[in-house]
Amino acid sequence: MNITVTEDDLMLSDALQRFCQEVIAPAAAEIDENSLSATCHLPALSEIGIMGMNLPEAYGGTGVSAVSLYLAVEHLAAACGSTASMVTAHFLACDSILLGGTEAQKQAWLPDAAVGRKLGGFALTEPSAGSNPAAMRTVAEKTEHGYRISGVKHFISNAAEADFLVVYAKTDKSAGHRGISAFIVDRHSAGVEVSSPERTMGLKGGHVFEVALDCEVPTENLLGGEEGKGFRTAMNVLDNGRVEIAASCTGIARAAYQAALFWAKTREVNDHPIAEFQGLQWMIADMATDLEAARMFGLKAATKRELGERFSQESAMAKLYASEAAGRITDKALQIHGGYGYTREMPLERYVRDVRIMRIYEGSSEVQRNIIARTVLQD
Repeated sequence: MNITVTEDDLMLSDALQRFCQEVIAPAAAEIDENSLSATCHLPALSEIGIMGMNLPEAYGGTGVSAVSLYLAVEHLAAACGSTASMVTAHFLACDSILLGGTEAQKQAWLPDAAVGRKLGGFALTEPSAGSNPAAMRTVAEKTEHGYRISGVKHFISNAAEADFLVVYAKTDKSAGHRGISAFIVDRHSAGVEVSSPERTMGLKGGHVFEVALDCEVPTENLLGGEEGKGFRTAMNVLDNGRVEIAASCTGIARAAYQAALFWAKTREVNDHPIAEFQGLQWMIADMATDLEAARMFGLKAATKRELGERFSQESAMAKLYASEAAGRITDKALQIHGGYGYTREMPLERYVRDVRIMRIYEGSSEVQRNIIARTVLQD
């Protein structure tokens, strides 16, 4: 299939790249060093429409193509991985409502989310149910006025700052994944308790939390107005999210690659730039190839998403390849910088730390391989 990148996609990409480098990148080191919340960028991101880039104009979004969305996330991540993490977590919550909600729910929640007046969180993962959501223990029991949700969610991005969470819970414990439903939960409801942010290795400004739930929600907050639709909604949402993770990986890897390229051309040993050494040239060649391949995988998945075709295999391939390539690229970039790359004075060690989680969340590399193999073997 042809990868389609239009002139409009490229123009928007150029404008967003300038914005990210001028507004987002200068604060990245401080956000990481002091574990500041990347929500500090919400006003600026909202003003230029980034918070609604995944939504159609009918619900207050920008209505851009899936390819433009991919490129926007890549630029965000190249500037600050934590900020990209915060934004893409918001996209997961909004996509849950867009793909699984009723028209009334979309009209009620998405316009404010699109312009940054409300921040969303996606509450699927649990302490004992990460790669296997069907093993979740959070339950939602029918009451006179709605549902009582009880359980614990873990590693939930944006939870403390969010205005709403899309919470996945079992309404039928005997039905496996078919018994999972989803609910829109006001984060400030009584019975929603959010922990302090986890102390993480990387993405220190993309705060993640444990959320304890013992709250009641009205019937109209059952996503889609029907029980048992949650698992399918979550899987469709994660197809989108994996393309955005691939974009984040490519963005961080690109920043590391560009830093290594500059260093190789300017750092001298025995009066010669180290870029003249063949061993280092091979490292640069491998990095360039990995980066280009990762972007092509991501753009292919984004193109299929834009065409409205099924893209589960493509999104899994994009996330798998980009996350593992980003690990290789950031590690080589640090190696090229030598001892300087290992210091906190340069961003190389931050890039290494930030990309490490990409092989784990929204489906580990092993889960992506399962998805790809299952799809290929069915052909």
